[in-house]
Amino acid sequence: MTHGHNVLLDTSAVIDLAEINGEDVAAKVGCGIADLRPGISSVTLAELAAGPHATDDPAVRAVRQALLQWAESTFDPLPFDTDAARAYGVIYAAVVAAGRKPRKRLADLLIASVAAANNLPLVTRNADDFAGLDSQLSVIPV
Repeated sequence: MTHGHNVLLDTSAVIDLAEINGEDVAAKVGCGIADLRPGISSVTLAELAAGPHATDDPAVRAVRQALLQWAESTFDPLPFDTDAARAYGVIYAAVVAAGRKPRKRLADLLIASVAAANNLPLVTRNADDFAGLDSQLSVIPV
């Protein structure tokens, strides 16, 4: 783990970060709050970059743009690299085996692949998006 992170935040966790109790996450990871080192993936940054363009409401667009700029200045995203691409194949198969449609949650599964490739638990506000992946990664619902 050369990146120094001990959890990966999915997009929902980044969006709702102010509402997440860091002490609870740290306890679930097995560390103290001072040792919690969250990261994000490049896929999350892509989702955040799309956010301002997904609304016609100028006020919502401004909030989404501010969140994107904050995330860009706060995190050095983990890439969707070759290891993540390999993990995606296994995660895709696990989703199919669970009777779910992998294409409906493409971005979520790409984020899960980055977490799995980096051996990081995934912090999410939408644990149901990662149902059936227990054998591939640890999901921390918050």
